[in-house]
Amino acid sequence: MNRRKLPLGVEDFQTIRGEDYYYVDKTPIIRCLVEGGRRYFLSRPRRFGKSLLIDTLQELFEGNEALFQGLDIHGDWDWSVQHPVVRLSFDGKYTERKDLEGNIHTQLEEIECHAGLAPDGASEKTGPDRFLSLLSRLHRATGRQVVVLVDEYDKPILDALKNPELAEANRDYLHGFYGIIKGSAKHVRFVFVTGVSMFSKVSLFSGLNNLEDISLNPQYATICGYTDEDIDTVFAPELPGLDRDEIRAWYNGYHWRGEERLYNPYGILLLFKNRKFKSYWFATGTPSFLYRLMQEKAVSLMEMENRITDEELICKFDVEDIGVEALLFQTGYLTIAEEQTIRNRTRYTLDYPNEEVRQSLSTGWLESFGQSGLEAEEEGSRWCELLEAGGFEGFRAGMHAFLSGIPYQWNTVGDLGRYEAWYGSLVYACFQSAGVSLRMEESTGRGRSDMVVFCGGQVFVLEFKVVEQAGDAASAGDAALSQIRERGYAEKYRGKGQPVRGVAVVFGVEERNVLEVRVEGA
Repeated sequence: MNRRKLPLGVEDFQTIRGEDYYYVDKTPIIRCLVEGGRRYFLSRPRRFGKSLLIDTLQELFEGNEALFQGLDIHGDWDWSVQHPVVRLSFDGKYTERKDLEGNIHTQLEEIECHAGLAPDGASEKTGPDRFLSLLSRLHRATGRQVVVLVDEYDKPILDALKNPELAEANRDYLHGFYGIIKGSAKHVRFVFVTGVSMFSKVSLFSGLNNLEDISLNPQYATICGYTDEDIDTVFAPELPGLDRDEIRAWYNGYHWRGEERLYNPYGILLLFKNRKFKSYWFATGTPSFLYRLMQEKAVSLMEMENRITDEELICKFDVEDIGVEALLFQTGYLTIAEEQTIRNRTRYTLDYPNEEVRQSLSTGWLESFGQSGLEAEEEGSRWCELLEAGGFEGFRAGMHAFLSGIPYQWNTVGDLGRYEAWYGSLVYACFQSAGVSLRMEESTGRGRSDMVVFCGGQVFVLEFKVVEQAGDAASAGDAALSQIRERGYAEKYRGKGQPVRGVAVVFGVEERNVLEVRVEGA
């Protein structure tokens, strides 16, 4: 097979089909979509192929048959029927009150001109009024119902989250704007809305409450992104020289309840281009708002791994009530690892999708506290080497030096310096930044360990304690080691013949740092 062009940053279907780019045929799923309903909503993280999907739908409904030659849908589509398309994309900036209304008028005017309609921007007309008029005029002018495609529907709200008043104003404006679609049902053939977040229908889509949300519908789970089969077939010419298992570990893993796990196209395409494993997708958007929210709600990074939740929590997102689970899941930093239904109630276990996100989120989280990502990576590697060599005093000293670099004010946010999870998260983030293998809260029949670290064929079971008085550190360390023994945290590893050590790490509230490290086992 010959190598073709990599569709990096190419979001228009015509260019991909006409200029010898790789293309994964999504038309079998699109056909099911169009045949199965009329109004849809899809949430996916950034750079996951949503804009290309929107463009493909536009070319399909406009009847551009030549672009679909050789694709699955070609023989099953009536190319003689062409629908007018209203396509809106909110990819601008929305940090001022006037931005949203002005952007909508600009987009609607471009659509009017393209359709050969006289501009309908009378000074008294609002954006929703003009939208209503446009749908009616297009239907009358063509004799065909209109297809409405909306990309990045939520960006005017997300752009303004630092300004809650503006975010609410933009949300309320869009509530009325999207409501026009339902009120114009007789003029509309098909609706497809995409974005990152799942704003509740009550707050944003109550005026368009007949949208079918397919974000967690297994039938459409692979409508965006690449599967393992896609990588092994469509992109087969790119694989020589790259470790296939490493590709999977670094970039695969996104899951929306389908049978397969997915790759974010952006990251895997850059790997194929640069031939080097790096955090390509993560680097395109620093989640500073997410870090601030985690700090405000005293949610530790360590608690995010294997987090159990339900559909209501991961889908709940609104300006006045932004849940950490929802934000992490919808923006792509967590994904569904497992699903379990008990007595008609479904529970999801969330986890990081892959090594790119796992390592990068930890590094970025530390950098939000003023710590160098490179230093954190080096520190995590050094700690692992010290544990492996039995250098526990050096491990304690290195941890003390690292924690001393955390600005005092961060320890006092929400009184974080009093909690084991806060210190545990800092240790966790250092290890993760270095790519050290570890597990969180491993369960036994009598409890859960805080952290299990795997270094050089050895297993280290870490238990964290926090004391008010420095004089209590020794007894707290002994208690932690007793807990490891009595609750059998290490037994599952000893049974496999692996050398296991219990490690008690004690922190002090007043010192805001590690006081003692105690070890037993061999």
